[in-house]
Amino acid sequence: MKRLPRAAAAAAAIRLDPSLPPAAAPAPAARPAVIPLRRRPDPALFARPTVALVGNPKVGKSTLFARLSRRPIADVPLPGTSLAVRVRALDGAAQDLVDAPAAYSLFGPGDDERAVAGLLLGLALGHEENGIVVVADGKNLKRSLALALQCAELGLPMLLAVNMTDEATAHGIRIDHARLAGALDLEVRPVVASAGTGLPELRGGLAALRVPRRLVRYSPPVEELLEVAAKLLNAHQVPGRAAALLLLAGEPAAEELIRATCGAAMLAQLRQLAAPLQQPDPTEIASHLTAAASHTAERLVREVQTTEATGPSRGERLANLCTRPLTGVPIALAVAATMYLAVGRFAAGFIVDHLKGALLDGRALPWLDAHLRPLLPGTLLGDVLLDRQLGLVQTGLFLPLGLVLPPLFCFYVFFGFLEDSGYLPRLSFLLNRALHVVGLNGKGVLPLALGFSCVTMATLATRTLDSARERTIASFLLLLGVPCSPLLAVMLIVLGPLPASAAATVFGLLLVQILAAGVLLSRLLPGRPTPLLLELVPLRLPRPGQVLRRAAARTGVFLKEALPLFLLAGLVVFVFARIGGLRLLERAARPIMSGLLELPAESVQVFLKALIRRESGAAELVHLRHSFSGLQLVVITFLMTFSVPCINTVLVLVRERGARTTAIIVAAVLGYALVAGALLARVGRLVGLTFS
Repeated sequence: MKRLPRAAAAAAAIRLDPSLPPAAAPAPAARPAVIPLRRRPDPALFARPTVALVGNPKVGKSTLFARLSRRPIADVPLPGTSLAVRVRALDGAAQDLVDAPAAYSLFGPGDDERAVAGLLLGLALGHEENGIVVVADGKNLKRSLALALQCAELGLPMLLAVNMTDEATAHGIRIDHARLAGALDLEVRPVVASAGTGLPELRGGLAALRVPRRLVRYSPPVEELLEVAAKLLNAHQVPGRAAALLLLAGEPAAEELIRATCGAAMLAQLRQLAAPLQQPDPTEIASHLTAAASHTAERLVREVQTTEATGPSRGERLANLCTRPLTGVPIALAVAATMYLAVGRFAAGFIVDHLKGALLDGRALPWLDAHLRPLLPGTLLGDVLLDRQLGLVQTGLFLPLGLVLPPLFCFYVFFGFLEDSGYLPRLSFLLNRALHVVGLNGKGVLPLALGFSCVTMATLATRTLDSARERTIASFLLLLGVPCSPLLAVMLIVLGPLPASAAATVFGLLLVQILAAGVLLSRLLPGRPTPLLLELVPLRLPRPGQVLRRAAARTGVFLKEALPLFLLAGLVVFVFARIGGLRLLERAARPIMSGLLELPAESVQVFLKALIRRESGAAELVHLRHSFSGLQLVVITFLMTFSVPCINTVLVLVRERGARTTAIIVAAVLGYALVAGALLARVGRLVGLTFS
């Protein structure tokens, strides 16, 4: 463990300020149900006793959250952050269960770590029956125990759930759970969350939460500060030791808690006491606190865990092949080809043809026209609903349900298998050196891959990157050329009937422009890619039922968000066309559409719908594709990917990168879109490309 220098100033700073003696503190007040912090979670989170599920990334915490209760889920935003926690009532108990963000340490600088620290501080100052369940990875007990030891500093009742015990046993790892429980003085429950093993015992343990033993010892100057802080803050019903630790680590929630409950003078005094320990580098003390917990966790693991030597399993041998360039690149190409066949050919081709063409257009629409139209003869409402070109049934219901839904669900299933298998971290490792060309390290694979699911979600995921430079580059690349899953699904439908060269042209150009933009940004923005520090979780066989349930849930979220917007887009275009606005807009846009981009007038309504939702515009393109030549379909599909930014992504960009950076990115992308589209149209015509 790294020891901090014990400077004379640090020792002198421990003397109390005589202007604020402990006797001047107000009488202890009743424990408030809600802490008055700007960064605290929503007050509804503390309306009942609450248990927080806390754990490192990829330990099965969210799976356990889904297994412990079937009650409805509420997303509660954390004020002061862009994060939200999922909350649901526990089955058979008057408690709420909270799925906290994944974190490696309570003392880390990341948004997730700070959100967890603020959440747990709120629980420590809230209901007396609040508690923590730390979810541990049985294959990597040291890392999970380090977080559990930090949580123990809060003085909250706890339980340790050791997950993935089946995989730990397969790796020759044996954990003495009884001895570990005795060392920590809390209940330890082994579980296999994905299979539901051990869940009854875990539910029973929730009624037996108890405050664990504090085992971590820090350097003498830190321990002196913690002792003084505890004397000052405990009189205010504040968990003094935990608040002081988080104050040392630079956690804003700790500062606001002390200011709100003890006053600005108390906060100023504690800052003065902490200042010598935070010099010369404030991040050094946070590293010291994390290292102290890790050192204690390592000692505990030596006492309670034994490991038998085993040869590499098939999964480990395959995992090694995935990270070696000679074998990893062909595996990555095979994965991409499989996704194209599953999503592009099977879902976007076979299923869409039968669902949209044969069932919805071939049977459902004629049946509705025959039975509903006589009830609305000659009325505007009949046209609004049943018009074959612009009616809401066709454009607002059948397009999203028949065109977007099948390939979208298939994509979510495929991506879910990649997530659960542990392949994505290996792809990050494999592409680490290649991503340096565009100014990123291997971690950039995660947001870029997530962009094919949802660009908005991927933009939020850029916060996992290590520097502001890398986050800006990744955000720009996401907006420039990564199609989200609904848009990708419709793109594959548009390109499916065309020759393979059409899809190769569109996706090849997207790849080239991403590489060119990344290289340019990496040269223009100061700095270099940060080193890659990444844990390679073991490869495992995904559980199909779990993957299908998650894919269905994600598809349901899409339908809930998208269907109203598809209907709105259809209504806007219908009304706009009826009042003659579409013809006026087509005439006004003709210099750009026909002159610059060489596209027909119908492309105006495609972009008009895309302004409301991009995949709505792409679906409209499918609806009107017989009005376009093969080259024009390639041009407009290429432009659709990035020329009309998703409004949700723009809003998230403003929050994450700021209004000025967002304006620069959007303006650059739109300007480039016009130039790139015009060049593609003219070059294609000059060299005789027809894609027919």
